[in-house]
Amino acid sequence: MGSGGSKQTADPSQYVFSAETPVRFSQQVLDQLQNSPDTDSTRARNIELQVQQRVQTELARIRDIEASRLVDLAASITPENDEEPSPSTSNSDSDSTSESLGSKISSALTGGSADADKTHSSVKAEIEKMKAKLDSRRKLEKPSAEVEKAKDDLVQCLRVNDRRPLDCWKEVEEFKVQVGKLERVFLEKSLR
Repeated sequence: MGSGGSKQTADPSQYVFSAETPVRFSQQVLDQLQNSPDTDSTRARNIELQVQQRVQTELARIRDIEASRLVDLAASITPENDEEPSPSTSNSDSDSTSESLGSKISSALTGGSADADKTHSSVKAEIEKMKAKLDSRRKLEKPSAEVEKAKDDLVQCLRVNDRRPLDCWKEVEEFKVQVGKLERVFLEKSLR
């Protein structure tokens, strides 16, 4: 009981390292430190400014590289759209779309100062034009008769067996097969 002391002898959060050999600085280093007009805080501030400047230049370089990649990607995408024009657009419309896409990308990358003087009505008209383009592109295809039949069979089975939905496993499997066929056709169309 009395073998341990009741007082702590040293603060456990502090530990002092003592060197086995004395540390000595050359007289030249000591003179340079004493004659330097900079304080520790000004040296730290200068180093921080240098680091910030290097980070800014590196960010600008990376931003330029990414901008050129984006422009190259946009250029590689637009020729594919020109080869197979959609039935709702003509070649001149797709050319103007690709030109406007390129100009929008470049203006967005440079800060977009050309769009700063647009009025409320011109922006609203542009939004309406874009909505009309999106609506014209939107095409919902009717599913095939097999998919409709499988869906109707599944719905009817689930209504009849509302307390026992597991009895409709055949209809579920048939529906999955038909939807799988529809998905494969869609993927083949979109990957061409």
